[in-house]
Amino acid sequence: MTIVTTREGREALTAACTVHLPGDPGYDDARVPWNVAVDQRPAAVAEPADAGEVAAVVRAARVAGLRVAPQSTGHNAAPLAARGLGDVVLVRLHRLRGVTVDPATRIARVLGGSLAIDVVDAAAAHGLAVLHGSAPDVGFAGLALGGGTFLYGRKLGLTAGSLTAVEVVTASGELVRASATENRDLFWALRGGGGSFGIATALEVRLFPLPDVHAGLMLWDVAHARDVIRAWARWAPGAPDEVTTALRVLRVPPLPDVPDLLRGRHVVVLDGAVLDTDERAAQLLAPLRALGPEVDTFARVPAAAVARLHMDPEGPTPSVSASATLGALPDDAVDALLGAADRAPGLLMVELRQLGGALARPAEDGGALPALPGAFLAFAVAVAPTPDDVRRAHGQTESVVTALGPWTTGRHYLGFAENPIDPRTGYDPQAWALLQAVRASVDPDRHVVANHPVP
Repeated sequence: MTIVTTREGREALTAACTVHLPGDPGYDDARVPWNVAVDQRPAAVAEPADAGEVAAVVRAARVAGLRVAPQSTGHNAAPLAARGLGDVVLVRLHRLRGVTVDPATRIARVLGGSLAIDVVDAAAAHGLAVLHGSAPDVGFAGLALGGGTFLYGRKLGLTAGSLTAVEVVTASGELVRASATENRDLFWALRGGGGSFGIATALEVRLFPLPDVHAGLMLWDVAHARDVIRAWARWAPGAPDEVTTALRVLRVPPLPDVPDLLRGRHVVVLDGAVLDTDERAAQLLAPLRALGPEVDTFARVPAAAVARLHMDPEGPTPSVSASATLGALPDDAVDALLGAADRAPGLLMVELRQLGGALARPAEDGGALPALPGAFLAFAVAVAPTPDDVRRAHGQTESVVTALGPWTTGRHYLGFAENPIDPRTGYDPQAWALLQAVRASVDPDRHVVANHPVP
């Protein structure tokens, strides 16, 4: 770890904003990410309160001979920590929270440390919805800049495609605005290119007139897993764009706050949304209902309720995961998936997300990541509260991805890649070359550090 020993460097950092250095009383608390299985040990942790302080931190880090890494929540902190933070100021953005909505233009201005649920709730107050992810407490900036997908994606595309502007502090410490008419190359890169291009202090995002949606979940005992997953995998590719679903094989912990129906059980859960009428939704979901779920909650609900439909844990959680993009999910792949999951009893869940539709069609002027090629996303997760658990969980989650190897595409969705991988696998070759060119233009000495960096 680089220790800031020069008086000039320490004074520059501490004058910029609230900064915690190793040995300071607040350092250990400040460095902990949402994923508490990750041990981040940066050279300093900065907690700016506004865009001006972010810019001051970036400039001060240069004086101190350090780089900078933005982080709002730290859901996907493992790749960043694995690449080394010993010469990095971790810029935690949790104090930059706030959302303002213009209902006339259907645009929300979102400060860089805001959570997804902040945007969901602000939009819902005006009968509008945002393209959020499955976790209510994930940082919206990280979600949007990396792509962003969940239960509206097959109809409305990736969250990155709904961005209309980004205010970002560049590697030089300058606050700039990127949009379709300002810093256009940077705006293109920010939409799906991740955090290599600066520190986003505010985002402007398009909202959609969805006061309510037809959404819910179905549940079966794990004894029905093979039949349910096979049937869903045959149904999903032909479903219209209005339907987006996700399916999980879930081991529910025996915790007291878990409903009696689920506590300690091993189940299959399918959740989704249908952006159509209730009558049309009933027709589309009929093949899944024919599988006899013991729970079926699909109904017309407020759009804001969808943010917690997936039941992702809120609050710090120790987890390890692995992911892959699948080109198909034939019966043999389902058998391989379930076999690997059975041999990995430490897994919390194995998840499959339905792709296709608008997610597969490159959005016009959609940025660096205009689409997600493939038929399904696979995601295996284990809870890992101790270092020994982390090592074991890596093996178990990776075993699931390995079992699915014959059906993977070689591409990755980096928003789900919670281990260091080659970031080129997140993009087509032309987009990757353009991302490198933009990075060379805005940050030639690689002052900004990202979890999946564009070199």
